[in-house]
Amino acid sequence: MMWRSLVKLRDLPNDTEIYCGHEYTAANIRFARTIEPNNAALAAREAEVNKQIAAGEPTIPTTIGDEKQANPFLRADVPDVAAGIGMAGKEPSQVFAEIRTRKNKL
Repeated sequence: MMWRSLVKLRDLPNDTEIYCGHEYTAANIRFARTIEPNNAALAAREAEVNKQIAAGEPTIPTTIGDEKQANPFLRADVPDVAAGIGMAGKEPSQVFAEIRTRKNKL
């Protein structure tokens, strides 16, 4: 159910802005890097966020387009994400559940 809900959000236009209630961007990126350490878009987002934090700027809002490239929860149907956590060939909902389980353990 959660995976289907996220797919609906992911289907929004790329320029849709996301305003979350808490500033967890840097921590979320650190977690995402454990799932996708070789994701170039994620590395670029990390560098951007580090600059924003150093300048005392907020890291939000972000956009659906940026999240689609860097957020592993929205990428559970990407083969590299599944393979990166040892779940190649598994259903996206199963991959999503494993990512969520790993995040919950932090």
